[in-house]
Amino acid sequence: MNQVLLIIDAQQELIEGNREESAVYNKAQLIRNINLVIEKAIKLSVPVVFVRDLEVAEGKGEGFQVHKEIHSPTKAMFFDKAATNSFHGTGLLNHLTSQEIKHIVIMGCATQHCIDSAVRTATISGFDVTLVGDGHSTPDSVTLSAAQIIKHHNETLHGHYNVEHFSVVRDAEEDLFSPTHDSYR
Repeated sequence: MNQVLLIIDAQQELIEGNREESAVYNKAQLIRNINLVIEKAIKLSVPVVFVRDLEVAEGKGEGFQVHKEIHSPTKAMFFDKAATNSFHGTGLLNHLTSQEIKHIVIMGCATQHCIDSAVRTATISGFDVTLVGDGHSTPDSVTLSAAQIIKHHNETLHGHYNVEHFSVVRDAEEDLFSPTHDSYR
């Protein structure tokens, strides 16, 4: 099965925070889990794609780059986005379609924004999705703690479907590149 690891907005300044924004919740675990899943992808020859948000660090410098502790593969592809949705105006959908991708493993930031929209858009675009439940994060909001936001999205997006395609939530330690979607159909 053709699949890809999609890592969204795992950027230095977004993860670490800045003067205006707090760091994401449990950032050390997030980085550790992203690296773990990247290692698995490399061993299985699964391509790794990063999406970076052009609003982070004004789209330049070290703050804009993928977090310095994340081990980006040399063959990783990069797409830069101006919108919350990773598929909007980036060429990501065309790339995934041209590679005949069927399954996307998603990780990154921020849970209630870019992760949520990517999972939902992927399912309506013809992909099955595995969201890494301990591989996405966000800062606290005014209303909810980051832990509550993450838990809510893991519950909501596990089994989220758009008729033919849907998402499941699994943890980084699991065999993420052996999709379990067919056992639910």
